[in-house]
Amino acid sequence: MLRSLFPTCVLIVALSGGGAFAQLFPPGGSLYNPPPPAPPPPPRIEVPPVPKIDGPRSAHPNVRSSRRNSFGDRMSRCLDEGAALGLNQSDRATYARSCANLRD
Repeated sequence: MLRSLFPTCVLIVALSGGGAFAQLFPPGGSLYNPPPPAPPPPPRIEVPPVPKIDGPRSAHPNVRSSRRNSFGDRMSRCLDEGAALGLNQSDRATYARSCANLRD
């Protein structure tokens, strides 16, 4: 069995070109295609500075408070307006909800 297997293996290696098994090309590839471009460099990752307990305080941005009244204040004012308009209780509630959501 080994005597017939050895000549068959030698014949296969001789017909395949010797050592050309490592030169496999992907589908659609060719020996004449240029190599693919190099990958882009990775992005720079910068770590923000860690504030120190004893260090100087950085200037905080000024935050402007909203000039809008609270919802309760707007609701009270709209209920008063509804009463001044002469609306009944259910119409006044509907008017106040709509008014409070639209007012500044």
